[in-house]
Amino acid sequence: YGTVEDIRTKHFRHHVENDDVVWFDYEAFFKRHPLVYRVTIFLEWCYIPAHCILMHAIMVFTGFIIPERRNQLPRNVTVILIRGGLLLTLALLNPLAFMGYLIAYMLMIIVLRFVDGLEHDYPYRTNLFTDEVSENKGDLVWEQEHTFSPILSWRYEWVNWLILNFGYHNAHHAKPTTPWFDLPTLHRERFGENPDTVIRLWPQLVMYHRYRRYRIFHDAPGLKDVSGKDFLRAAQSAQLTGGNAASFLTSF
Repeated sequence: YGTVEDIRTKHFRHHVENDDVVWFDYEAFFKRHPLVYRVTIFLEWCYIPAHCILMHAIMVFTGFIIPERRNQLPRNVTVILIRGGLLLTLALLNPLAFMGYLIAYMLMIIVLRFVDGLEHDYPYRTNLFTDEVSENKGDLVWEQEHTFSPILSWRYEWVNWLILNFGYHNAHHAKPTTPWFDLPTLHRERFGENPDTVIRLWPQLVMYHRYRRYRIFHDAPGLKDVSGKDFLRAAQSAQLTGGNAASFLTSF
């Protein structure tokens, strides 16, 4: 619904500025709309990715909602009409296929946010359309200290192919132009053969289940606010909430 250039720009700024550069302050939104927040965390408790579905819904109407993208309104309307028409046709011709599409889309969102939820320890900054400069821009040492690699398997590298080696995030940040299939090799070259440099799958699954109601405000009881090496150790022992809404498919 948006443009490839929007996705590219946000992703490049993330790498250059070492920040989660955004427009939408979802924490402020949920504080202003407590009923929406309560419904959202209830759905999250039911394993429905309501927070990220909200983000994707905003993306659908990006030209209407984001003032800086009003110039995309004609394109936005065209895409909505085409995709909406196709989905309506599918729903009329084959309701089961339509329901299958919706379920598949929801599963895609779950996978995307699962693999995105632990890759950095810093909050978002609402400077996508402002002149505010991120304080750690260009600091390569700081970048690696606050980047993490939540992979699916250390022993069996091929398992990570299921997500195109997405979890090797330290390697991706060390050399962003590296093809996906070379990321495991680059990780071992840069960070060694020690599996303590990554976050294994089991603690990721534990955190995703245990803290599914707390990933909006990171307010789970009993957890410390940590960063850097302490963040890595906490993640390895399943003592973090993880995050939502980090996908670059929602380019705002």
